[in-house]
Amino acid sequence: MSSPAPLGWLGIVRLGLVQASLGAIVVLATSTINRVMVVELKLAALVSGALVAWHYAVQILRPRMGYGSDQGGRRAPWIMGGQIILAAGGVTAALAVPLIPDSLPLGLAVSFIGFTLVGIGAGTSGTTLLVLMAKRVAPQLRPAAATIVWVMMIAGMAGTAGSVSQLLDPFSAARLIEVTGIVAVVALVVTALALLGIEGRDTAPATPAADAAQAHAPFLQALAEVWAEPQARRLTLFIFVSMLAYNAQELILEPFAGRVFDRTVGGTAKITGMQHGGALLGMILAGSLCTWLAKRWPGTMRAWTIGGCLGSGAVLLVLAAAGFAAPDWPLDATVFVLGIANGAFAVAAISAMMTMVGHGTRSREGTRMGIWGAAQAIAFAVGGLVATGASDLARWLLGSPAAAYAAVFAFEALLFAAAALLALRVFQSNESAPRPGDAAQP
Repeated sequence: MSSPAPLGWLGIVRLGLVQASLGAIVVLATSTINRVMVVELKLAALVSGALVAWHYAVQILRPRMGYGSDQGGRRAPWIMGGQIILAAGGVTAALAVPLIPDSLPLGLAVSFIGFTLVGIGAGTSGTTLLVLMAKRVAPQLRPAAATIVWVMMIAGMAGTAGSVSQLLDPFSAARLIEVTGIVAVVALVVTALALLGIEGRDTAPATPAADAAQAHAPFLQALAEVWAEPQARRLTLFIFVSMLAYNAQELILEPFAGRVFDRTVGGTAKITGMQHGGALLGMILAGSLCTWLAKRWPGTMRAWTIGGCLGSGAVLLVLAAAGFAAPDWPLDATVFVLGIANGAFAVAAISAMMTMVGHGTRSREGTRMGIWGAAQAIAFAVGGLVATGASDLARWLLGSPAAAYAAVFAFEALLFAAAALLALRVFQSNESAPRPGDAAQP
């Protein structure tokens, strides 16, 4: 009687393909369709920001999804089901674009449905995928696995944004729908093939009665047990603040490039591709060095997390000044450097999350991961509203798009500085915290 063998490198890459497929659909909704609403359809940035915020808000259900995954045992159906919902949401959001000029209420209603499905699908698939990683990847490989999976996600987002930038010039709503549909179908096929047989067959002996009773405790009890863990709370706060800063800057980059630098739809999509391309490089650098130097210098992960936050804040201050030098400022290069800093902090933070997911009550990995996922989702929802609303308000008060975006970028830089301080506390407490046990292996 035995459990499936832990996933090797090939299995980790297959999970990365699932995450890349997820990112490919999400980037169309949150970046390209967001920009089309603001620039081509001339809606207030707060409208598209509210839709993006809503798709994150519904992901507050992530802890329940993680808990359900803990109860069920089979995770591939959750992942595949989430991807199907996500794909349907992406296509629905694209279908809303040609409706908005003719009937704003109808167009926004269809957009609302689309972004709701995107949020539910991404939350279901993303949380369950992380649970599968935490349960099936050996502890010593979790940091490397987080790096590989997130690098592949960023690669999928960058590749999609780069391809879309070519396919959408000249822009038309029909072309947007066609491109979104193709991306959705390809993503579903890749996900299905990647998940085929990845869970294996669990023939382990039955769980002892005491452990089984703990595992099947009511959801609210499980949630309270995890929230009572100081380390889980500290990491939750860091994730919230850092992701608030990260998403706030991501949502206004394309509108910033369009309004201040007069970029076309394809040109602003290229900006998103540059940002994610830089993040890809930052993740590879940080992940490689964290793995290589981990035994020689245990503080490597902490240094990359804090350094990435501070670097992201510094580049945001540069972007704040860049708007006043438009269109002569090298915007593409600046955004690429911002992506490198973002990627460095993100992969180190994700590696820490994968490592710490088992530091606490056993059989609560899914619930714990769900709480951290919910913190990220709430931060993304708030960040979208804050960034888009603040840009509208600042433009009204200051009368200048460049000054408005500069004020928002400066605020986001302060958030990254606060995140760096929180990261320092997380890693200090982690070094002194007891280890009740690593994540239970199936």
